[in-house]
Amino acid sequence: MNMNAQHALLDPVETYSIDALRQHQLERMRWSLKHAYQNVPLYRQRFDELGVHPDDLKTLDDLAKFPFTGKSDLRDNYPFGMFAVPQSEIVRVHASSGTTGKPTVVGYTQNDIDTWANVVARSIRAAGGRRGDKVHISYGYGLFTGGLGAHYGAERLGCTVIPMSGGQTEKQVQLIRDFQPDIIMVTPSYMLNLADEIERQGLDPHKLALRLGIFGAEPWTDELRRSIEQRLGITALDIYGLSEIMGPGVAMECAETKDGPTIWEDHFYPEIIDPVTGQVLPDGQLGELVFTSLSKEALPMIRYRTRDLTRLLPGTARPMRRMDKITGRSDDMLIIRGVNVFPTQVEEQVLKIKQLSEFYEMHLYRNGNLDSVDVLVELRHELDGMDEAQQKLIGTELAKQIKTHIGISTRVLIKPFNSLKRSEGKACHVIDKRSA
Repeated sequence: MNMNAQHALLDPVETYSIDALRQHQLERMRWSLKHAYQNVPLYRQRFDELGVHPDDLKTLDDLAKFPFTGKSDLRDNYPFGMFAVPQSEIVRVHASSGTTGKPTVVGYTQNDIDTWANVVARSIRAAGGRRGDKVHISYGYGLFTGGLGAHYGAERLGCTVIPMSGGQTEKQVQLIRDFQPDIIMVTPSYMLNLADEIERQGLDPHKLALRLGIFGAEPWTDELRRSIEQRLGITALDIYGLSEIMGPGVAMECAETKDGPTIWEDHFYPEIIDPVTGQVLPDGQLGELVFTSLSKEALPMIRYRTRDLTRLLPGTARPMRRMDKITGRSDDMLIIRGVNVFPTQVEEQVLKIKQLSEFYEMHLYRNGNLDSVDVLVELRHELDGMDEAQQKLIGTELAKQIKTHIGISTRVLIKPFNSLKRSEGKACHVIDKRSA
């Protein structure tokens, strides 16, 4: 497809100049601040306490004067206390699982649903999806935003949707074989389950129709991307989103560049802050990602702290800025004998050793007064039966790499293939027994 034909597919804002984009953002941000202040009691109280008013926003930099919002604010105002429109205008409600307390509840007007469908359609198109493609959706449906968010966006683009949801792994593979989808949307950890099942059924993954995987809902490394691409013969791209801001489709990696998700800045304004001080950091510096919604009606979010750690980079395939791979979450950071550790750092080292599979767990416990860490990792399935001496050498090598690159001592336990628990959604790599 030539450049003119490609541009004809884009939303006009995707070809704006930077100046035009910033002016567009400023107008929308003024509306969003005013909408939140006038209709959400918490925001009115917070703004008044800080002595700021929506009219004080003269430039985009003035956003730093306004208060942050956190997940605890949504829980404290459970269920609908932060909605900015009457209940009669709410057409959909989603919620988090609530594993750490009350669920986080989010709501949508019909305009919000349309916006969401549009940004997910834009995301699939940016990844290389086109009208008529078959899209197999393995994100969970229900209160989780993944399934329905992907579903409405794929339909909006004109794709054929296969709404499989999670679980039923054998059936998933049967439908991938029989329906021949072009695209799969799923968590990267569950894609590994599907890859194992494809191989178990004796299928050649490279002969399936799948050409593109759109993976999100959990941090994943470039090493895992390469592993998935090599095993399945597909292009693997990163979609980013969170329910508090919209759901999947807040940002999407573009097929042309594969250099980190492009943030759809016409709807979601990003900042990077120091997670301790809250100070805004310049583009290019690592910190906590913060979003302000620019067009949401039901649940405007002003400076929402995502806890995701990344950095903002200049736009490449689009004028909007990109976000680097999520290195972890500020609330998922482990402190082990004074060293800050993220699970993705361990995954990176595991995947550098070709004899090991992508499945691993970190078990943290106290040994006397000290923290200790066991890393449990599986051999690749074709290497099951490897003698103990060879396994010990591999374990020693991984422990050495973790010590060299991360700075912690670990005991590595090599396990047979398929012995660690599999996930049907987001993977759980850390079992922390230190408090017990």
